[in-house]
Amino acid sequence: MTAQGTPALAIPTGNSFDKYGSQNRLIRRLMRDFQDTLDELIGQANPGSVLDVGCGEGVVTERWAERLEHSRVVGLDLEDPGLRAHWVGRRRPNLEFVAGPADGLPFAPREFDLVAAVESLEHVAEPRRVLDEMARVARGHLLVSVPREPIWRALNLARGAYPGALGNTPGHVNHWSRRAFVDLVTDYGALVAVRSPLPWTMALVRMP
Repeated sequence: MTAQGTPALAIPTGNSFDKYGSQNRLIRRLMRDFQDTLDELIGQANPGSVLDVGCGEGVVTERWAERLEHSRVVGLDLEDPGLRAHWVGRRRPNLEFVAGPADGLPFAPREFDLVAAVESLEHVAEPRRVLDEMARVARGHLLVSVPREPIWRALNLARGAYPGALGNTPGHVNHWSRRAFVDLVTDYGALVAVRSPLPWTMALVRMP
């Protein structure tokens, strides 16, 4: 995940809990629904090129590169040795990883058919700056997902996580209900689809 905004926050940040690799049956079910819904939405867009902003370790990015084997897939996050160690192990002919800031993407206008931010915007100080950049380099669609609030924090509290922060996951500085998030992303284009696999909100937006 990516933290971006003021220089003091310009470090990769995210959850220390490995939700993709969890052996917990409930978490595995939630993650399967999460990934299946992402696959459905990216299938609707059918992009010839993808940029994954705030790609973290590159789990989702690599999955897309495998699924879209004839499409260019690029993952971007801030410079970090730990992330690069993960990127090195993810090799596909159509996949590359780039270090750079989410609010100053090192790409040309309209360079990608689809630009995604999967579980990233909740970490950034100024999400509209990131969305502005995503819209600049996208020529087809935006695909975005965030934790659905207040359900996310309620589920954290139910499992005894982060009680001192009222269930807020460390690093989450933005919180959206489904309606508030849809209102945000539709400032950038026409809403194609919105999905709510528990406990997330996902939206596919067609660029003007």
